[in-house]
Amino acid sequence: MSEPAPRNPQYNRCVRVRLIEIAHARSGDKGDTANVGLIALDDRHYPALLREVTSERVKRHFGTLCKGPVKRFELPNIGALNFLLDGALGGGGTLSLRADAQGKTLGAALLRMEIEVARDEI
Repeated sequence: MSEPAPRNPQYNRCVRVRLIEIAHARSGDKGDTANVGLIALDDRHYPALLREVTSERVKRHFGTLCKGPVKRFELPNIGALNFLLDGALGGGGTLSLRADAQGKTLGAALLRMEIEVARDEI
């Protein structure tokens, strides 16, 4: 499900981490749209989240699970990003035959994504 982070030109000053090392997440449903919040564990982690965790990367991370577009919303006042994954719940709560029709596990799944961060950001 996860893909390697693209090479950063400053690679020697960077380390590869899973999001779970610098953030926590919470997820749920809004009909057939999954809502995934990603919150930095520390203020110094937020710039890395902004730079590395794009809508496109989240869409690729979830692959065929997410049928529609992924929208990202920035919440700098709380050091968080919020993602809406359209068409990610197989029709939504009462319509879906999926084991996780409300998308409660998607936050944990996102935390498996690997990104590159500067050593001073961790």
